[in-house]
Amino acid sequence: MKKSLSVILSVIMIFVSCAETSAAEGFTSARAYALYCVNNGELLLSDNADERLPMASTTKIMTALLTLEEAEKGNRGVTFCEEMTAEGSSMYLQIGEKLTLKDLAVGMLMQSGNDAANAAAVALAGSAEAFADMMNKKASELGMKNTNFVTPSGLDSEGHCSTARDMALLMAAAMENSDFRQITGSTEMTVNFIEPSDKRVTYPNHNKLLKLYDPCVGGKTGYTDLAGRCLVTCAERDGLQLIAVTMNDGDDWNDHIRLYDYGFDNYMLYTADSPSYTLPVVGGVTDSVTVCADPAQELVIPSDERDKVSRRVILPSFVYAPISRADKIGKIEYYLDDKVIAEADLLSAKNIDYNSRRRSLWEYIKDLLNWHR
Repeated sequence: MKKSLSVILSVIMIFVSCAETSAAEGFTSARAYALYCVNNGELLLSDNADERLPMASTTKIMTALLTLEEAEKGNRGVTFCEEMTAEGSSMYLQIGEKLTLKDLAVGMLMQSGNDAANAAAVALAGSAEAFADMMNKKASELGMKNTNFVTPSGLDSEGHCSTARDMALLMAAAMENSDFRQITGSTEMTVNFIEPSDKRVTYPNHNKLLKLYDPCVGGKTGYTDLAGRCLVTCAERDGLQLIAVTMNDGDDWNDHIRLYDYGFDNYMLYTADSPSYTLPVVGGVTDSVTVCADPAQELVIPSDERDKVSRRVILPSFVYAPISRADKIGKIEYYLDDKVIAEADLLSAKNIDYNSRRRSLWEYIKDLLNWHR
């Protein structure tokens, strides 16, 4: 009987495990996906997040970021030449036309211009091959461990690949750039050419999610026959910043909305308080010092567990002078279900010098009382 029960339980556990795996795999239509939380740097939901796959024009997130970082040093003009021409999607640049680096980034992120990506690559590095080295160096700095860039545009090329996790890391870094954030979050942008000076073109953003989903604040589309439909977007609500990545996904718009709804429905940003405490000081010019945690921490927690967050304060009974401002005096640990989810140092709010003058008997007694308290 016990053996039969054991077999039945084993079968049930296998069935449940398979059902959970199937549910995870079936959450989107994507070959691989990731829902990444920028606030805590964790994946909230994913499948095949570390599988190396071609990423098509979402590559231009990196190309645009490097271009905009260079533009911050000097938004110089670039004259379009034969070497910069490219097949596929385009912002329709003509030989001899001139525009700024920032406007090339506009062409990449709005129109997914392969010509704009090639123009930036040649302008910044001398060739697409040399620019790929810059891209891979930046990828390494961002912790993109399973990515290899070969082209600035994302056109299919042997060895050109990334992962859903890595593309989320890239998008998080790109959204910290104010110019990138402005461009990718705009439904359209106008480029004023340097040459010809009377040319002015307004480019619409191919990222439909900006209009389909109100919390969406940016993103980049991509497609090739090899990669399929790829999409990287960012959305924000009540301080919670999420990034969704889908690779080879025939239903990407709906899948991104589904991923974001899951994230915003199940997680929230909890602002931990920033309390202050007063401690007795022995041997100082003043009798006490204020210690505080600064700044207040923002924690990502399950939405239904807000009331379960607790804190533990670790402080000595008193401190000895001298004390310098920002000296670490103690710490606060924040718990959720007996697990530490964050901690913050408690620091001295001011300098307190040692009292070098000779003290009276009463002052010694007062110090003893302070120690006791």
